[in-house]
Amino acid sequence: MKSELPLIASDRLLLRIGIQEDIPQILKYFNDNKAYLTPFYPRWVENFFTQEYWQYNLENSFLEFIHDQSLKLFIFFKRNPKEIIGTINFNNFIRGSAHFCYVGYSLAEAMQGKGYMTEALKAASDYVFQELNFHRIMANYMPHNQRSGNVLKRLGFVVEGYARDYLMIDGQWQDHILTSLINPHWQPND
Repeated sequence: MKSELPLIASDRLLLRIGIQEDIPQILKYFNDNKAYLTPFYPRWVENFFTQEYWQYNLENSFLEFIHDQSLKLFIFFKRNPKEIIGTINFNNFIRGSAHFCYVGYSLAEAMQGKGYMTEALKAASDYVFQELNFHRIMANYMPHNQRSGNVLKRLGFVVEGYARDYLMIDGQWQDHILTSLINPHWQPND
């Protein structure tokens, strides 16, 4: 079990697990970007845009991190550590002989094209490799989402395959390009 919650910093950004005080900003982020994010998200679950949903979700995210199951981060500006501009979620932690997880992410529409996701995902991946000791991070993107593909390519993710009807996104099965990043410094825990 981990005793310390991560506070990940890059040149311009801070990444951390959400807390109850963030709920108004979380709701603002998703409400402001709902139309933009919908084509890239599974169908929004009932109550997603409510305070009650996020009270439960944040508590669950905290417990999942403590129990080595996931790491769900919000992206903030260093200069304004209240405004949320994106998310990075590392899910499905598998240990044993695998030591891998999956990553998904989103960025506010108004923040596109400024290098924020590349910067945030690099800092978060470094944390997952160095502090959580994962060997592999897998990221999958829809072929028409070239922006996402470009971020992954810049960070060294390697294309490993193409999966037909891989995930149900916005109510329809979508093909995905499968990629991964390997930790070259992975060491077994003694």
